[in-house]
Order: sequence, then structure tokens, then C-alpha cells
Amino acid sequence: MRLGYACQNISLKSKMRTCRLATVEKEGMAKIKELALLNFKEVLKMVQWNAEHDILFFRLSSDIIPFGSHDILDWNWWEDEDVLQLTNQIVEIKQTHDMRLSIHPGQYTVLNSPNENVVSNALKDLAYHAKLMDLVNGTDIIIHTGGAYGNKEESKQRFIKVFNQLSPNIKNKVRLENDDKVYNVNDVLDVHKETGVPICFDIHHHFCNPVDTEIREVIAKVVKTWDEAGKPKMHISSGRTCKTDTAHHDFIHEEDMDFFLSVLDGYDVDIMIEAKMKEQAILQLRK
Repeated sequence: MRLGYACQNISLKSKMRTCRLATVEKEGMAKIKELALLNFKEVLKMVQWNAEHDILFFRLSSDIIPFGSHDILDWNWWEDEDVLQLTNQIVEIKQTHDMRLSIHPGQYTVLNSPNENVVSNALKDLAYHAKLMDLVNGTDIIIHTGGAYGNKEESKQRFIKVFNQLSPNIKNKVRLENDDKVYNVNDVLDVHKETGVPICFDIHHHFCNPVDTEIREVIAKVVKTWDEAGKPKMHISSGRTCKTDTAHHDFIHEEDMDFFLSVLDGYDVDIMIEAKMKEQAILQLRK
């Protein structure tokens, strides 16, 4: 079991650099490349720090390439020698330490929207994230099903239709997470039946958006979705004020982690710690 954290390292005070669109229009691709190289250097620092502290699971930020899926971007960053010099170092550390790398597009990457422009932009965003994962030898792109749009069953079918049209490279990386408001774990398992997409189980979202099925049965079904995709990936967070508060706490409550481990019942999974204190939350759990 590997424990991971997302995007930023508190100890290193890491931060992704970006800029305004007007700056890109004025300074061009040189500005985007400058910022992207700074961001990849930050990722390299974090991956090195993680290896030194035996943290072998990490979620990359979506913001590494500013305007990565925007039409203004006409720089083939995934072929740039300066970029490859940095990503090759990241891959070397990853392979040496058997590290797992993932990424989680933002809330606007919605495949089941009835708005064709929204779906078109989501497809561009997935293509961008897949290029990032390819460069660093990452394996997981985590997404949500999207909105209900007044009819959840029809919205599921729209997701299924779009997902099944994805390129094999993107499809093989996408994992579908149950969310805390609309699509519970049984909903995403329904989508899995028609797409084969592996399910990333979030236990905090499960508390906020529960189902009647006993949790150990749920986990057994979720784990089964990974039969062709490797080790299951799951999420844990603690509610800021209570178990069903959708806002995340700075750390993971010990009782929440103990319960999760008990219901995992021996399954070997990798767990993403979604806490505001990032790697510090992992270090506290270890204590």
C-alpha cells in the first residue's frame, strides 16, 4: 500500500506558476515555456523529496503547462528538449522507487454535459492531461461523471457514449470517482458495466453520498473493476467539521483511517490522502 498526496508540498513551499491570458498574447509561447520549465522543476523537487521520505504516490498538478488545453497554445511542449530533460529525470526517480503518479482534471472537465462546447473543451483537457501522464510515465487520470442535468440516467448514458469514443490512450488512463453530491458509488459502478472504466473509490464522498449496499460489498465490487488496470487507487479525506462535511480537514482523523483500513479487509490498494496539509498529513498518520 502506497500513501500519496496532491499537487503541492508544504515542506518545500511549492507552487505552480501561471499568468494571465493577456500576458501570453503579449509575450507569446516563450512566456508559457518559461513558466512550464519552472513548474516541471518544482515537480522534480517534490518527487525527489517524496523519494527521500518514502512517499511513493503523488498527484501532479493540472497547472504545469499554463493554458495547456487552450487554443492559444501552439507550442509542442511534449516534444521540447528542455521539457524532456526534466521529465526524464522525473521518470528515472519514479522507476527507481516504484512510484505511482496520477492527475485529476478540474471541475470543468465534464464529459456528460448536454452542451457540445463543454464536451469539446473536456476532450481537449483530457488530451492535455494524457500527454502529461505519458511524459512522466503516469498511470491515472481521475475524473467525475459530471452533472445530473435534470435526468441522471440520461446523463449517465451521455457519459458512456462520450467515454466509449475516447482514444485508447486516454481511455486506458481514465478512472471514474464517486462524488459527494450526485453520482454515488453504485452510479459509477453502473457506468463501469458499460465502459470498463476502473472505479476510484472515495470513502469521504461515500459518507456524504451513501448507498444502501454494505461498504465491504461496495469495496469488493470496486476492486474488481481494476482487474485489467493494476492496483486499485482510492481516496480518503476527513470532513472539516464532521464526517459528512464535504470540505476537507487539514489532516486525516485517525479513526477515519482506521475504519478505512478495516473495511479494506486486506485488499492491497494505493490511497490518495486528500488533506490540506498535504505531505504533512501522511507524516502525521505514520506517527
